[in-house]
Amino acid sequence: MTNILWFQEIGMADVNRVGGKNASLGEMVSNLSDAGVSVPGGFATTADAYREFLAADGLYDRIRTTVEALDVSNVADLARVGATVREWIEQQPLPAQIEADIRSAYEQLVSNDPEPESVSWAVRSSATAEDLPDASFAGQQETFLNISGIENVLAAIRSVFASLYNDRAIAYRVHHGFDHHDVALSAGVQRMVRSDVGSSGVLFTVDTESGFDRAVFVTSSFGLGEAVVQGAVNPDEFYLYKPALEAGRPAVLKRSVGEKAIKMIYADGSHAGGSTVFTDVPVAERAHFSISDAEVEELGRQALVIEKHYGRPMDIEWGRDGIDGKLYVLQARPETVVSRADGNVTRRFALHEHGPVVTTGRAIGQKIGAGAVRVMSSLDQMDTFKKGEVLVADMTDPDWEPIMKLASAIVTNRGGRTCHAAIIARELGIPAVVGTGDATTMLQDGREVTVSCAEGDAGFVYEGILNFEEIITKLDDMPVSPTKIMLNVGTPDQAFAFSKLPNKGVGLARLEFVINRQIGIHPRALLEYDTLEPELRAEITERIAAYESPREYFVRRVAEGVSMLAAAFAPEPVIVRLSDFKSNEYANLIGGELYEPHEENPMLGYRGASRYISEDFRECFDLECEALKYVRDEMGLTNVEIMVPFVRTVTEAQSVIELLGQNGLRRGDNGLRVIMMCELPSNALLADEFLEHFDGFSIGSNDMTQLTLGLDRDSALVAQTFDERNPAVLKLLSMAIEACRRAEKYVGICGQGPSDHPDLAEWLVDQGIESMSLNPDTVVETWLRLAKRSSVGAA
Repeated sequence: MTNILWFQEIGMADVNRVGGKNASLGEMVSNLSDAGVSVPGGFATTADAYREFLAADGLYDRIRTTVEALDVSNVADLARVGATVREWIEQQPLPAQIEADIRSAYEQLVSNDPEPESVSWAVRSSATAEDLPDASFAGQQETFLNISGIENVLAAIRSVFASLYNDRAIAYRVHHGFDHHDVALSAGVQRMVRSDVGSSGVLFTVDTESGFDRAVFVTSSFGLGEAVVQGAVNPDEFYLYKPALEAGRPAVLKRSVGEKAIKMIYADGSHAGGSTVFTDVPVAERAHFSISDAEVEELGRQALVIEKHYGRPMDIEWGRDGIDGKLYVLQARPETVVSRADGNVTRRFALHEHGPVVTTGRAIGQKIGAGAVRVMSSLDQMDTFKKGEVLVADMTDPDWEPIMKLASAIVTNRGGRTCHAAIIARELGIPAVVGTGDATTMLQDGREVTVSCAEGDAGFVYEGILNFEEIITKLDDMPVSPTKIMLNVGTPDQAFAFSKLPNKGVGLARLEFVINRQIGIHPRALLEYDTLEPELRAEITERIAAYESPREYFVRRVAEGVSMLAAAFAPEPVIVRLSDFKSNEYANLIGGELYEPHEENPMLGYRGASRYISEDFRECFDLECEALKYVRDEMGLTNVEIMVPFVRTVTEAQSVIELLGQNGLRRGDNGLRVIMMCELPSNALLADEFLEHFDGFSIGSNDMTQLTLGLDRDSALVAQTFDERNPAVLKLLSMAIEACRRAEKYVGICGQGPSDHPDLAEWLVDQGIESMSLNPDTVVETWLRLAKRSSVGAA
């Protein structure tokens, strides 16, 4: 019988011998090292060794009798029986030959290591049914880090064996039909990566929320990766675009700085239970990213190699060694939640009312749940939890899983999108808001709340039970639409999810939404950062700390927002409207009051093309252009098109086109189209003249209506008169559409009208509109209605 196998001797065909985790490590060591995937070496004990260990002294029979009599729904009995069985296993001596083989392998590892005096080891669990495509055993068994000395390694191996009978592992096997005694355990002994003085995290080769499969999602924090996995820390987050990685282009779509308040490092001890400790991260370090763009992209490239080899989305743990500076893959397993979803069905939750926000955090699951709060500070309270309650805790670990299965939603103080609470919430199909920082103090037992994760990256806990619904769309049932249906997308956070809807791209992406949400600072304040008053400069310094300079902050953050949208919908066009803040809106940005005039009617004032070509705003406009050029030319997302809003005169049109060209954004270069927002009566009346400078029109029906009818759409006194279907408005729309068709140029509409008025949408089709850009919640309904009308007309 073989008790020990080296990683280089095993592969995925050996799951029954060494478990899923160790088989995967061996697979990568054996097959992917030459392809640039770096995996620390080591050895694995075999399943046969584990079974021989249990067979000694009647231990197996005692465990079987005790566990089979257990009702796992009784959480108190589950805890009691689990503790008893684990104690039996940890006290059981290893058979002599197994111990001798482990000692020999360990001696060989240490003697061959370049740093035999200081090297330490991770002792990892690997179940024979773990990390299979139809099972998610990850995290159920224990892993012990920074173990050194053979006696400590032997003790850690026994503790790993015992962890097959953790409470959550027992319950999981029962719930998923695995016989306890058909599952064996292998212990992997793997060289430690010194991420205690570096950084580490988890990555997925698919977006864990939407299932978008052209992105790699990476989390990173200082110190050992267990802090990220446990949810003890709110990590940095990155998205990478796979086609850009493959093409060797800049690939980072998004960066988010996590709080990273603590990190896990080596303790003075080197035995299981005493080998690691948490310590505070210095405040100044928390504001910076824990890994560079170049390192994130290198991780992405390794991840793509692994995904291609396994032929499916992967969940990968990694570490950056703070001593040798290299990146290592520590584990890789199949992703088991979003990759199973039916690609022909979209499920979207919609909240129909809002209440006071009690707390916010990171949204997990894109769902909505509601119920009474139950704040849990200890597993000793498990008996008090009732089915359908909202579980609120500082953080969770696998021991909490029996009650997590009963929850309608989960809310935690700590954790990021790859923490334990997030992973289990996705598996259970319930919403979770993690990393709130204050949930356990803001929420009280019995308080009724609604937990919404259906509004983008941010998750909200609202007061009261609110009205919501789940909307299910079968994409393979969608008929042909008589016109292109595009989307109005307000924020990049929801781009991946919205791309699952039937669409022909994005007809309106508002750059001011990106600036407001991702920057929040007036561009002039960033350009004049060095001359600002100390108090304002300090506020801005805190926000931009992770970036090289104020200018870099603006350009990169705008590029992140635009590239997220472009990547989500590629190769379909994404029409990005240049910023259309009015002066009062710009004034609300940090530092904005220093630079913005007071206008009696900002709607008709300093906005759009007039602002871009003014000397006062020129440098700010250059920043926007630099970001857009970076996304198109450097990242290769040439599906980004530019839209210019509020162009009053043909002279302004000519000037803004010249200004774009001076910033390297010339019509036709690299396929660039520049669209004009047709939203003033002058635009329709002089459509032929304006079209000489643009590649088409996108009709803005909101401003066109209020300017045609001479009313303020925000005034309740005249709001009833606002109607895009007014004959005067329709005449102008018809003129604009006819002019574009004569010139054989693009014409679409991106205003609110077609979303609100089905008859207007039908009229636009009759006029020959090329596309309609709709709010996401009206896309399917409008698509089906227009297709039905078209089929009836054809018949």
